[in-house]
Amino acid sequence: MNSDIKRIGTGARMSEAVCYNGIAWLAGQVGNPGESVADQTRTCLAEVDRILAEIGTDKTRILSTQIWLADMADFAEMNGVWDAWVPQGHTPARATGEAKLAAPGYLVEVIVTAALK
Repeated sequence: MNSDIKRIGTGARMSEAVCYNGIAWLAGQVGNPGESVADQTRTCLAEVDRILAEIGTDKTRILSTQIWLADMADFAEMNGVWDAWVPQGHTPARATGEAKLAAPGYLVEVIVTAALK
């Protein structure tokens, strides 16, 4: 039934993704502390690709993305990686802001909502 809620990678605190009514909400993805903003962004986006593939969709189906940076001074560096990854003609609605992330070593977090196929 289309109204069933499907949870992927469910743990005690959260799930990697929750799918409902043709939409998937992904948990925030972070990189590896100690890496550059560019490398952390690459890791975040690779995890987004992995999760989307696991639920049977892909980045051309992303509806919206929120990107949180620990420091907005890293905006251009993050965008360089984003621009190379995001499929032209399928760019989602996007917001980017600055926030104190869960741990000091995290420099970027990517949160995606996507349509299922």
